[in-house]
Amino acid sequence: MSSETGLSAPINLRRLGRVRVLQALAENSPMSRADLVGQTGLARASVGGVIFDLIAAGIVQETMDADSGPAPPPTGRPPQMLSLVPAAAHAIGVDIGHDHVRAVLTNLVGSPCWDRSIRLAVDLDPKRALGAAVELIEAAIANTGTPREKILGIGVGIACPVSANGDLATDGIMPGWAGIRPADELISRTGFPTRVVNDANAGVIAERRYGAAREASDVLYLRLSSGIGAGVVCAGRVLLGAGGVAGELGHVTVEPNGALCRCGNRGCLETVATPQAVASLLTRSWGQPVSEDDLAALVLAADRGTLRAIEDAGDAVGRVLAPAVLLLNSELIVIGGDLAAAGEPLFEPMRRTLERGVMSSHARGLRIVRSALGDSAGVRGAAALILDDAPRLLSTT
Repeated sequence: MSSETGLSAPINLRRLGRVRVLQALAENSPMSRADLVGQTGLARASVGGVIFDLIAAGIVQETMDADSGPAPPPTGRPPQMLSLVPAAAHAIGVDIGHDHVRAVLTNLVGSPCWDRSIRLAVDLDPKRALGAAVELIEAAIANTGTPREKILGIGVGIACPVSANGDLATDGIMPGWAGIRPADELISRTGFPTRVVNDANAGVIAERRYGAAREASDVLYLRLSSGIGAGVVCAGRVLLGAGGVAGELGHVTVEPNGALCRCGNRGCLETVATPQAVASLLTRSWGQPVSEDDLAALVLAADRGTLRAIEDAGDAVGRVLAPAVLLLNSELIVIGGDLAAAGEPLFEPMRRTLERGVMSSHARGLRIVRSALGDSAGVRGAAALILDDAPRLLSTT
């Protein structure tokens, strides 16, 4: 409200029109002018003016529609389609896992231009992890020659619950990060606007935008890596919960008298269904070291003990997913993370147990699929967090 007049500030209709057009192109590119009129609700003249400005600014491009059918008569104008110029802007995504820091630079339509990862122990050393993130960010800019003014911001996915105000719920998860605010740290070190989200939420954002969940509105994405977390989309919107920390399925109890979890509880899903948990079980059983990196070869060789351990993990995941499906009525479950590479030895018991634990009305039409983006889901989803805001950020260009 204006302190002098008490009246609301006038709406900038031209900027609003640019936001609507850019949003439509971000979601449905390429589009014709007629499509944009129908999608945005703007007048044809308004759409024409906005498009003229955006083409002049180098944000939108006009191309011939390759699928428009027969060529028009010589005197007619060829059909034209409009799309975003990929190089008009960029976003940086950072994935901070328990055992790595990864960064990706994407263009305006989300295609990766640069992607690197550094393996390191993250949970107790935020200073080193954030330093690695800055190192990767600066390398991405330097190696690609991307002008800093074309970078819209940094999105960060982190393997820790993130509250609605950006604080980390670190207890038992990433104890060394207590009191650390990654967004503030990266803003001060790079100068770029920064947003932070839980890595599983970043994963579900990426799968809906680029991956296995592009046609689904009710999705549960479960990441089975060194930690386990879920990202949930209901009716097309990411479900965060009252405090922003919904989806911690890795800390649902599956074995009440099981191993002590790092969260302080016993028998959480994380204690039985991560690559580390499976490798530790085999190490104890065989009396010799087995690492998570060995699991793929053991599964490929159809080692009986490994397959049984993977099957038990799948069964445990199914038991946790069943009440989640009863509650959410998801249409699609996407399984990501390192353990998903086990394939059907993991997925078959997961499906079987899940179907036993839900009503037929919930199981009908429900699909469980492997992530289409694999281990890049988190980092690309982090970048997409920034790209989702691109229409607003570019509307003043």
